[in-house]
Amino acid sequence: MNIQRPSGPEAAAGKFPTYHDGSGWNAMLPVRARGGSTHVRRFATIVIGGGYTGLAAARRIAELRPEEQVLVLEASAIGEGSSGRNSGFVINLPHNTKMAGHTSPVEVARKQIRLYEAGLKWLEQLVREHGIDCSWNAAGKFHAAAGDSGVESLRASLAQYREWGVSYKEFDRDALRQKLGTSYYRYGYHSPNNVFVQPAALIRGLADSLPANVVLLEGEPVVSLSESSPFQIATTQARYVADRVVLANNGFAKELGILRDRLITIFTYAALTPELPEAELKKLGDAPEWGVIPANRLGTTLRRVQGGRFMVRSAYSYEREQSPADTLAQLTDSYRRRYPKMKSHRFEYLWGGTTALTRNGATYFGELRPGLFASLGCNGAGVLKGSTYGKLLGEMALGSQSSYLSDALSLEGPSWLPPEPFRRIGVVSAIKYQAALAGPER
Repeated sequence: MNIQRPSGPEAAAGKFPTYHDGSGWNAMLPVRARGGSTHVRRFATIVIGGGYTGLAAARRIAELRPEEQVLVLEASAIGEGSSGRNSGFVINLPHNTKMAGHTSPVEVARKQIRLYEAGLKWLEQLVREHGIDCSWNAAGKFHAAAGDSGVESLRASLAQYREWGVSYKEFDRDALRQKLGTSYYRYGYHSPNNVFVQPAALIRGLADSLPANVVLLEGEPVVSLSESSPFQIATTQARYVADRVVLANNGFAKELGILRDRLITIFTYAALTPELPEAELKKLGDAPEWGVIPANRLGTTLRRVQGGRFMVRSAYSYEREQSPADTLAQLTDSYRRRYPKMKSHRFEYLWGGTTALTRNGATYFGELRPGLFASLGCNGAGVLKGSTYGKLLGEMALGSQSSYLSDALSLEGPSWLPPEPFRRIGVVSAIKYQAALAGPER
């Protein structure tokens, strides 16, 4: 199959996310020089995407085949992509157990828990071995609700926790006020199944500690991919050939002709305050770090961050980033409603980030066609799911077998989505409906 010639930046339009503002997490770190250059054009393996999934796959393939070079093509700079823009929750519990197929939801959940526990152990080992300074803190997380439907939703979640054998502690309004510093929430619970990280520091550390036989090229978006092996790959800078390809660019795989009827890209938004004085920090509860997951998916996520900052995350838009002015207004409102007595509701950093969703919440994982492997559609759980699935995908690409790989392959895949413009109409309508349903959780 013929491949288009590499061309300028205009060829990459829409092939990877572009943002109004840089990642606040990345802006707080020292400036990092972009990595990589190579004169080699033929590789046994090329990984498209330098996020958690792509780096995990590249690392594992390089470990198993130390005699081979692995090329990773990242469209942006490490730390500025989607992996450095999330809220920094590393949650090792299922987000979706309804994709059961012929298996019970409980068994689906237990498979996912086994996968995530193994993935978390591997990720923590990498952080420790390589001295990655990402503020790793196994503090767990709160789930909190302000309205009746939110309380009902949380109680239903706890029924699942009991089936899974997951521990938790419930809190009423007064107890939550002591922990979080706000009387906004009526009911909640705390689960130990979460680690907090500084996400830009984590992804940068994972990139900088890759095996020596991994070549990482940043700022080199892929503009086309041929259909069969040997795969022809064009970027804005060069052309490459690979015997096998690992696709790890999430929702933007559809811009390369992959799973166009399965993936959508959603933008979400977050902001960080300046470092707050001690008197203001006392208004945020009695722990130096905590996080709140909302009872509704379109609700507001909160995080008190090590070092004295406060993060607010809320709002969604379809395929396109909304204006910074709208984002600032929404996040400031969410912050002020929960903490009206703060001296200031000013943010120092404001940014958007993308996540890839599927209609049924399932991830595509496996071999799309001979030699082309993919893990796509993180559904908002990219740090641990990406690391876990990326490692397994690297093993699968080299013919390895394991019970973990069998579990990952047994899970249901993404369901069909209607074409445009019906897709846009449906998704935008769903966002509006869920936002209205969220009510006080927003």
